[in-house]
Amino acid sequence: GTVEFRDVSFHYPSSDKNVLEHITFQAKRGETVAFIGATGSGKTTLVSLAARFYDATEGTVLVDGVDVRDYTFDALYDRIGYVTQKAILFSGDVRGNVLFGASRGKDSDADVQKALELAQASEFVDRMPGGIHAPIAEGGTNVSGGQKQRLSIARAIAKDPKIYLFDDSFSALDYKTDVTLRRALKEETDNATVIIVAQRISTVLHANQILVLDDGRLVGKGTHAQLMATCPEYQEIARSQLSQKELNLQDLNTGKEDE
Repeated sequence: GTVEFRDVSFHYPSSDKNVLEHITFQAKRGETVAFIGATGSGKTTLVSLAARFYDATEGTVLVDGVDVRDYTFDALYDRIGYVTQKAILFSGDVRGNVLFGASRGKDSDADVQKALELAQASEFVDRMPGGIHAPIAEGGTNVSGGQKQRLSIARAIAKDPKIYLFDDSFSALDYKTDVTLRRALKEETDNATVIIVAQRISTVLHANQILVLDDGRLVGKGTHAQLMATCPEYQEIARSQLSQKELNLQDLNTGKEDE
């Protein structure tokens, strides 16, 4: 489950300007590593490299110590549960959408139900006619944005991957659902590597390591408390989103800020 970037830079084929410059970090099994930064700072591009939607222009991206370019796509995607920024659903039913792309995971109704419960999706799926067999329209046009995101998260959970990549996957959720979902995920993903891209600082507060991106460069790395003491870019984000009471919390692992 280890994901490592070694001095990675990247620019799109249509441009010579780097979107990411000299990014180095390691996310180990059992850890949650979060990326935060302004729009256009390169966060989504970074997770796209981990999933090998693109290849690094310079440097190396490794999964379990192996260059991602040396994996077959099947072998790489068997390891990864990727929830994209824009939730994607297909015509069919809830069950088929949750099990789409399943690899290491099982495919019983009970497994589907468990994934839905962890993703905080069972409360609305159970109300749909047919439950897990309820129809889903192409593109998920018959469910809300937050419901689509929760179904996409359930799909990643059902895969039982070694690595979770969440690309701003909690943005359409209300704060209470976000907190409950992340708490349930933490218990389920204790033995997996979790990489989160987020706009909301409340989503990343408890990460083992927070990495701050600014215009494609890594400008800060550490816990929330460490970054509040050392990283002006992170301080600016925190002060724009958190109340003074939240900023003054000393023990961020007690969950008090979630009350």
